[in-house]
Amino acid sequence: MSLSRTVVLLVALAPLTFGASKEIVELQRDVAGLQDQIAKLQKELDEKLILMQDRLQQTLDGVNKTNTAVALVERGFNEAMKQQQASVSAPVLSVTQKLDQMSEDFRAVRESVLDMNTRMGKLDAKMADLQNLINTIKAPPPPPPGATSPSGAPGVPDAQSGPPAGMSAEVLYTNAVRDQTTGKYDLAMQEFNDYLKYFSNTQFASNAQFYLGDIYYKRQDYPNALQAFDNVLERFPDGNKTADAHYMKGVVLMALGRNDSAAREFRDVYSSYPDTDLAAKAKARLKDLGLTVGAGNTKKSAKRR
Repeated sequence: MSLSRTVVLLVALAPLTFGASKEIVELQRDVAGLQDQIAKLQKELDEKLILMQDRLQQTLDGVNKTNTAVALVERGFNEAMKQQQASVSAPVLSVTQKLDQMSEDFRAVRESVLDMNTRMGKLDAKMADLQNLINTIKAPPPPPPGATSPSGAPGVPDAQSGPPAGMSAEVLYTNAVRDQTTGKYDLAMQEFNDYLKYFSNTQFASNAQFYLGDIYYKRQDYPNALQAFDNVLERFPDGNKTADAHYMKGVVLMALGRNDSAAREFRDVYSSYPDTDLAAKAKARLKDLGLTVGAGNTKKSAKRR
């Protein structure tokens, strides 16, 4: 190629080379601008990340402080509850112990009273035996055979006012109770009837009348059982077996199907003898009848039929 052609070619290419360089420079400037923006964004992102970490840490610290405060409050509450429980439990325990002690004392007193009643009954029987012995000693000798008695009937002695010779109230009652316990009801009934006949003024007379009713009840002779328990309530209203006879009267009425009358008796027992085993048994009987204690807390006479 000649020199002239070369010069012409260079002159022709010069504008193209200048245009390409200008575009490259602009591209480089744009790239530099993007790099600056990226650097700024990265810096802002780092700052925001650091700020978020700080806030997160602050939040965690706050949560930890709250947990600590809650734990302290809970601990304080538990301690307060323990102290309150201790302060309440001690008096309650003391009252419970006193009630238990009072219950034991009451049971001991009741047993002492029952024992005393038994002793008094035996003493009463012995006094009756002694009085009968005195009456026997004071009685005039029997008339000789063939003599006329004061009543006017030849050879017929007067009706005996006291028990037969050798009959003891204590022995008679003990034998009757033993025969009843062992199921010898016929013999026991005869002995209880003899006791009521000759020793009706002694303390165990109400017991004898009650046990007659109990024998009739066990034999399912309910009419006679009802009459026997009524006799306890009428003849011995303050006797040892008044409360028991009152309850058993209700039981007999229930066996006879007279549930309304039985319920009245059980309610009377519950109100007249509160805080006793009989009251609990009367309440259970009412429950068997589908009833409750209900109204009627006024004590009624045990002699009501």
